[in-house]
Amino acid sequence: MRRFWCAFFIIWPILAIYVCAISPARNWWFPNEAPNDIGQRIDGLFYLVLYITTVVFIGTHIALGYVLWEGSRKKEGEKAWFSHGSHNLEVIWTIVPSVILLFIALYQIDVWAEYRMKSKFPDKILLNPIAEVTARQFEWRIRYPGVDRKFKDEADIENWLKNPEPEDLYSVNDLHVTSGKPVLIHLRSADVQHSFFLPELRIKQDAVPGLIIPVWFNATYSDDYALLCAELCGWGHYKMKARVVAQSEEEFRQFKLNLQREQFDDGTDQSSDQPGDEEVNEVQK
Repeated sequence: MRRFWCAFFIIWPILAIYVCAISPARNWWFPNEAPNDIGQRIDGLFYLVLYITTVVFIGTHIALGYVLWEGSRKKEGEKAWFSHGSHNLEVIWTIVPSVILLFIALYQIDVWAEYRMKSKFPDKILLNPIAEVTARQFEWRIRYPGVDRKFKDEADIENWLKNPEPEDLYSVNDLHVTSGKPVLIHLRSADVQHSFFLPELRIKQDAVPGLIIPVWFNATYSDDYALLCAELCGWGHYKMKARVVAQSEEEFRQFKLNLQREQFDDGTDQSSDQPGDEEVNEVQK
């Protein structure tokens, strides 16, 4: 019976490694290969941590399996070996994890800074935000600058964020951006904490009440991407889904023009207000 439990605890780690090995081929892994530079670098960090933890996992379970197997071989009544511990081993398994964690922390600094620090954002996007995205239970509200709105400086952007303008354009759960270049949004929350999550692009940022947080990303290819809330925000959290449409400059401008036409349509046919030829002739007579 002792060997049964020994084998039981050895089989599960082997099965876990096997499942991880076949996961990519069975689409149990990432939803896709990251279609942008920052996403690929984030994937690189993920795989680095995965490789380190895999080595540690295998090593510890080999040691665990050896101890269990040796224990199962002992005869009834045979005295177990007892140890007060080893100071040298304790120093080693304290220093080695510390060095690994320090290495990971230093290795990821550049990626973290490029993604999170405003001073590292691409220069061209700072004065050209695509939209303001407001998370609220349980939807994403998007506000675009007017079609021809140009920002002079950061003070002008801050004023736009504080004071909506008549020419602003609005949509819900449908964020359109330009593809093939970095884009910037300003993220905020209207109620509780949410999390702006683009799994295909590897972008995640909490929306914190009272804060306006700049978020930049780059969709290399024109496509539709899922926008989800990754923070439990209430009973309707599960349905807080939207889409991000990455499209060309021309398509994006046409989208805004169509949105403008729909938003400012007063329901009247403008052509019917113009006098026809017969009415003009009557007036001339």
